[in-house]
Amino acid sequence: METHDAAVQVEQLTKIFPARMGENKEFVAVDHISFELKQGEILGLLGPNGAGKTTTIQMLLSTLTPTSGTIKFFGKDFAQHRSWALQQVGFASTYVNIPHYLTVYENLAIHGRLYGMSTKDRRAASEKYLKTFGAWDIRDQMFGTLSAGQKTRVTLAKVFMTSPRIVFLDEPTAALDPDIAQEVRKFIRQQQQEQGVSILFTSHNMGEVTEVCDRVLVLQTGKIIADDTPYALAASISTTRVYLDVGDGLKRTIAYVQSQHFPYQVEERWITIDVEERKIAELLTELARAGVIYTQIWIERPTLEDYFLTIA
Repeated sequence: METHDAAVQVEQLTKIFPARMGENKEFVAVDHISFELKQGEILGLLGPNGAGKTTTIQMLLSTLTPTSGTIKFFGKDFAQHRSWALQQVGFASTYVNIPHYLTVYENLAIHGRLYGMSTKDRRAASEKYLKTFGAWDIRDQMFGTLSAGQKTRVTLAKVFMTSPRIVFLDEPTAALDPDIAQEVRKFIRQQQQEQGVSILFTSHNMGEVTEVCDRVLVLQTGKIIADDTPYALAASISTTRVYLDVGDGLKRTIAYVQSQHFPYQVEERWITIDVEERKIAELLTELARAGVIYTQIWIERPTLEDYFLTIA
């Protein structure tokens, strides 16, 4: 089997939808994007609604045909090796259901057969992954009767039971309780570390993305506008937030931050000041010179959510 450094390689991928009735202009949903999902990497795909994330994933799954560009899986052209490539891929989305009129166990059995698993392997994998995601006790229930969280857990079991080499996860924890969501994130990391699975991961939970992803692509209006680690993207926002519980000198503090044009908020004796990280030492020095006494201080560095809000 041909090997390649990238599990997925995308070059100049573009999707243009024709103009809708009454409109004169075509809609460019994905605009000449190029990126790689490395083997064993968890790559975040972020962007505001309408940025092109779902369209990109649909093209990677061949449910949408690209207008132009190429996709390769492990170095093989997707258009020429579609069936082989899709055998390597698992996909789970909070927004895509599986047949409602079948039981959980029947759904997994059919999925395993589609991937060529033997009866013995299907049964063993179904039990293993339903137990992993806390869904073993509902195996005989109709899928359509399950809660949103239960459906998500079954969908994750379905994806991983075939031991995929690549997994696309679209908002995988959106409907889960916090404790189950944490277990899912832990499991995803284990699959990466122990099995070398390559994962493309979308989420609106920026804390989750920071915890799980090695690298993040940011899409905006169909284009990639950033490609870096979650921490580097957060650090690109220069503003840091300083919280002070002022015991004496609140008016002097307000006067100083106003003179420097620092954004601030006051609540009782607390003042929150937005300041560039390189100016924090100067801020505290000048407050000390003004005789300001504060009883508590903490400094909050920018997060990936701050970055996302800035670009969104």
